Amino acid sequence: MTQRLMLLDTASLYFRAFFGVPDSMRAPDGTPVNAVRGLLDYISRLVDEYSPTHLVCCWDNDWRPQWRVDLIPTYKAHRVVEERTAEPDVEEVPDPLLVQVPVIRDVLAAYGIAVIGADGYEADDVIGTLATGAGMPVDIVTGDRDLFQLVDDAAGVRVLYVGRGVSRHDKVDEAWVRAKYAVEARQYADFATLRGDASDGLPGVKGVGEKTAATLLQRFSDVPTLLTAVDDPASELAPGPRGKIRDAAAYLAVAPTVVAVARDIDLGDHDMALPAAPVFPDQLSDLEVQWGLGSSVERLSATLARVTGI
Repeated sequence: MTQRLMLLDTASLYFRAFFGVPDSMRAPDGTPVNAVRGLLDYISRLVDEYSPTHLVCCWDNDWRPQWRVDLIPTYKAHRVVEERTAEPDVEEVPDPLLVQVPVIRDVLAAYGIAVIGADGYEADDVIGTLATGAGMPVDIVTGDRDLFQLVDDAAGVRVLYVGRGVSRHDKVDEAWVRAKYAVEARQYADFATLRGDASDGLPGVKGVGEKTAATLLQRFSDVPTLLTAVDDPASELAPGPRGKIRDAAAYLAVAPTVVAVARDIDLGDHDMALPAAPVFPDQLSDLEVQWGLGSSVERLSATLARVTGI
């Protein structure tokens, strides 16, 4: 079997499950389990369709790293409900979802599905590190457009973008990014820097939208080249964009570092092989009964056995 690594942006998927799966799905004690069951069903669907040999649930050990906030204080600031100094800030998460996250961790552990995070980094950075130099084709499953910057046809890295839903996801390769945004995938981080992203608290360059950002990158390749052009009177940069870029120089000095996904975190050694069967079947059975996971567990177990041929 050809090796293939599937990297899940786990929080992106369980948030989607929580809001997309009816909250009538509850454990015997009344606790909602729609995010748990939805995530398991998503994994079943994706593994069945793409037959990965390796699978990782990438985790946000720190959803808002301080080093990014130090550079851009507005970074994800609108999502903070409690600021902390010695540990990650508390993210605004609905209580009915919050109680399900430990259950998700327990179920993944019972299956033996690798869960990898890194202190001081987001799941995006874990994904970037694992996708870089993986030595096999990589499918990144996410609803986060920032990860388009990792798309690399030569390395076999693509994004399965679930923005319209897991069942209607887009297979994002370099041609897809080019057709959608008129930039190369390797330029996407700079494109997002210029355009900004309200969902992440990135202001972007005032007066520069997607079309202008794409035009600038078509001409000047990247942000450093663009900044050089601003200071070069002979460069082919119109007065309007020149003034906007110059006014945003302080932002552009730090934003590319914030937007760029880390690719070189020390993650240690992990067994990322797709399990053929639950590693801890008794624990999984107990979790299935306690939380009323029923058909979702049965479906994933059957899918793992079928895909691995065991």
